[in-house]
Amino acid sequence: QVQLQQWGAGLLKPSETLSLTCAVYGGAFSEYYWSWIRQTPGKGLEWIAEVNYNGITNYSPSLKARVTISVDTSKNQFSLKLNSVTAADTATYYCARGRWLDGSGLPFGPWGQGTVVIVSSPSTKGPSVFPLAPSSKSTRGALGG
Repeated sequence: QVQLQQWGAGLLKPSETLSLTCAVYGGAFSEYYWSWIRQTPGKGLEWIAEVNYNGITNYSPSLKARVTISVDTSKNQFSLKLNSVTAADTATYYCARGRWLDGSGLPFGPWGQGTVVIVSSPSTKGPSVFPLAPSSKSTRGALGG
């Protein structure tokens, strides 16, 4: 039975690069295209890109300028890089098995477990607090205390 396991950083700042990797266990890696798909909060699934064993790639036109998908056949793994992320890239990202190499259509699946990716600016820094040393009698006297 084919299983997919994915990993990668989930918390990013704007302009950083998202990097995710998916490992395929259970065989048939060379017979399919392998895809990355995301689901943004409150929206449907969005296909990002696909790659096959031979390194042939296809990309979503809306994301092509920022996306790179690659394959490591020695490990049965494929990876996604998404450059210059913004808050609009906040989503749950999934890897999934796609169509046959000959182009035959198949429903996506099986799927990876999903990675929640949040792109958020650093929170505003709070006020600085500096401890004060206890005042001595001489200091109080000098200040009229």
